[in-house]
Amino acid sequence: MMIIDFRSDTFTRPTPAMLDAMYTAATGDDVYGEDPSVNALEAIMAAYFGKEAALFCPTGTMSNQIAINVHTKPGDEVIHSNLAHIYIYEGGGIAATSGAQSRPLEGDRGMFSATDVLAAINPDDVHKAATSLVCIENTMNRGGGCCYDIQEMIKIREVCLQNGLKLHLDGARLFNALVATGEKPAIYGELFDSLSVCLNKGMGCPMGSVLIGSADFIRKARRVRKRLGGGMRQAGFMAATGIYAMEHHIDRLAQDHLHAKDIAQALLEKTFVGHMLPVETNIISFDVTGDEWTPRYFCDYLKNEGILANPVADNIVRMVTHLDITPAMVAKTCAVIAEME
Repeated sequence: MMIIDFRSDTFTRPTPAMLDAMYTAATGDDVYGEDPSVNALEAIMAAYFGKEAALFCPTGTMSNQIAINVHTKPGDEVIHSNLAHIYIYEGGGIAATSGAQSRPLEGDRGMFSATDVLAAINPDDVHKAATSLVCIENTMNRGGGCCYDIQEMIKIREVCLQNGLKLHLDGARLFNALVATGEKPAIYGELFDSLSVCLNKGMGCPMGSVLIGSADFIRKARRVRKRLGGGMRQAGFMAATGIYAMEHHIDRLAQDHLHAKDIAQALLEKTFVGHMLPVETNIISFDVTGDEWTPRYFCDYLKNEGILANPVADNIVRMVTHLDITPAMVAKTCAVIAEME
């Protein structure tokens, strides 16, 4: 039976052409700065977002935590969403790795405003932690893949500048946001002091995240990466997949977004589907309601048809589209949903 996997866009596999790029990659020792493929990828990513430098990391969690470590000192406070990946899914790294504490903010699907940030900044008081960093996640995973409004991010940047705060972007699915909104990458380079951008997920690479910022920031980040065990040797085999993805896999994300909307429409026709977060990119997050249908029962039903989805809460299912999902797979999924009673 063909398996159709909507559990996450982290389940993608390299395409044959991406594997060819990996097999033919030029490599060296990246800790020595001598891996030509890593150096090329870092230069491509820095230029794409209009920044001075970049650092190839194994994971998005590592690149986020490196950024937080560079931007803060022990005892500082970090402002972020209460739904943020850095807060929920990174093993307490803000505290454990950087000795900083969290100020989680509520917002619309995890997206807070400049007014929220301003209200959360601690006064210059010895009793209070020193607020030093604001972190934004775009797209917002727990918010159903929603995209921040660029004007609100500009306002948040102004608040940060006026109060001496650094601004970091967790851009695990930033390319999805760029494709969905049509925004130019360079504006993100202008707004953020640092950006963490994943190359797996919708971009289809087997691993890797790139941390982007000023030359001085990346110099400090390289030291932290080494301390955390992220110094890699012949990493060019993985970096080559990132170069391939940058050349071939950005525009195609629009197809993932269309697939998500098709599946969402099929789901909304079912009486057991309750509230669904707006589908802006490649994530469908919805309530399953009623006595018979539960998230687990819904996912088990799909699994019997060779379709995998995730029950992520007592009443919520999440489905994520990606480059391994074909139009035929979407059509089959919609047909199976249509048969559900």
